[in-house]
Amino acid sequence: MNINDLNDTIKKKISKEIKIDEIIIEDKTYLHVKHKNFQKNKFNLKIFIKSSELSDMSKIDSTKKIYGILAYELKNYIHSIQIVLK
Repeated sequence: MNINDLNDTIKKKISKEIKIDEIIIEDKTYLHVKHKNFQKNKFNLKIFIKSSELSDMSKIDSTKKIYGILAYELKNYIHSIQIVLK
């Protein structure tokens, strides 16, 4: 999967499960290219989410919810994600 398709999939899946005001995904893979465990077909992402639904939850619960929604992508296409709630 390429990064554009992955971004679209992530946005659609999260928006389907959570009321989102804004979501921005940054590809930070380039920062990890020289790391020992770098995998060419897995991405390192930073996801900014603005959501009143998530802001009413604890950071741990909101993170668990997002990880649950993206379980397949995390297993197959994502090496790491950083979630920033606005």
